[in-house]
Amino acid sequence: MSCKQEPTDNTPWVSLFDGQSLEGWTQKGGTANYTVRDNSIVGSTVHDTPNSFLTSNKMYEDFILELDYKVDPSMNSGIQIRSNSFPHYMDGRVHGYQIEIDPSERAWSAGIYDEARRGWLNPLTRNPEAQKAFKQNDWNHYRIEAIGDTLKTWINGVPAAHLIDDKTSNGFIALQVHSIGDDQQEGTEISWKNIKILTDSLSKYATETPIDPIITKNALGIDEEKNGWQMLWDGKTTDGWRGARLDEFPDKGWEIENGVLTVLSSGGEESAAGGDIVTKETFGDFELKVDFKITEGANSGIKYYVDTDINKGPGSSIGLEYQILDDERHPDAKLGNHEGSRTVASLYDLIKADENKPINPIGEWNTAHIISKDGHVEHWLNGMKVLEYERGSDDYRKLVSESKYVTWPNFGEAEKGHILLQDHGDRVSFKNIKIKPTTKE
Repeated sequence: MSCKQEPTDNTPWVSLFDGQSLEGWTQKGGTANYTVRDNSIVGSTVHDTPNSFLTSNKMYEDFILELDYKVDPSMNSGIQIRSNSFPHYMDGRVHGYQIEIDPSERAWSAGIYDEARRGWLNPLTRNPEAQKAFKQNDWNHYRIEAIGDTLKTWINGVPAAHLIDDKTSNGFIALQVHSIGDDQQEGTEISWKNIKILTDSLSKYATETPIDPIITKNALGIDEEKNGWQMLWDGKTTDGWRGARLDEFPDKGWEIENGVLTVLSSGGEESAAGGDIVTKETFGDFELKVDFKITEGANSGIKYYVDTDINKGPGSSIGLEYQILDDERHPDAKLGNHEGSRTVASLYDLIKADENKPINPIGEWNTAHIISKDGHVEHWLNGMKVLEYERGSDDYRKLVSESKYVTWPNFGEAEKGHILLQDHGDRVSFKNIKIKPTTKE
């Protein structure tokens, strides 16, 4: 009588855990306990600590990852992928994509969350089959594929999440033990085993999924929407925008292609081609986020509290400016009435951005973040606050009096204004333009 043999798996997996030690892993964040028991990594909760992460020492870009885990029903956890910890970002806080582990009634296990950034990207609200696939008080199996801008997950063989998002392409893998409240039991456990990764010949081993993807480009996540964010550009049309000196959008000098809005090169002169574009709407207090990408030697800017009825002559419209610049190659980086005040992320001609700012190389995307509330303004670049100031303060007015803006009465102190993207004659691209108005009605 012959025994039926299991098919041999010839996939060239590489084990990330030797079954005996935590070699190859480093703990970041909180102080939860990680130990090795019965060929598994066991994480247990402790009070009075933030989220804890056991992170791989190696960084991974494109990969297929498989593992098994068993979790206490009262816990929340997750598998971090393409995650990072930088001194400039929330004092080293671990952030990045998290493949959720959720034994609660919500049952979003294998959904995709953006830890310490945007919140939920791919919940399982429309995938009851995956929600039912989780096994309580038992081992569960995950398959996670991260190839290019596409993330796909499976739980116990059931397709769960399918996300297209290009925020981060590289980072570590981490096993999370979530923080707990005072009312939760200390010492609850989650175990992981059979952790293996594939980084070669991924096209050969990648799996099709029947799930339609969630695409985040020029779209809000569910948490962003709940928190009052709005898209300021729809990624396809010129709706909501016009030329700063026009009633409609310029008919030349700008292009929209593949969800990217680009001001075209015209020789580096200010507002000489299509000209600046502004939102049709005006804003008072707000938070603004814009992804931008520059070309070599480029100059542009994001202006706010712009009044298009002043400065009808040559040049750009008048407003406070978050500078966009190739600091290495553009001469403006060495100019300015206040030293360094024309470098990238600076308040143009007034306040220099932090020298340690994290700027990505030419051709890569960066995220500008401007917060303006009750006169207090902050510029952020790629998750780091690079400057702050008080509009209308004595210090601010002194800076203005020493700048090119001295000729404009009450410069930058308008209660409301347009948001502007600048045409400075250089090719610069924008996407994911979103705003959170906070002006009280």
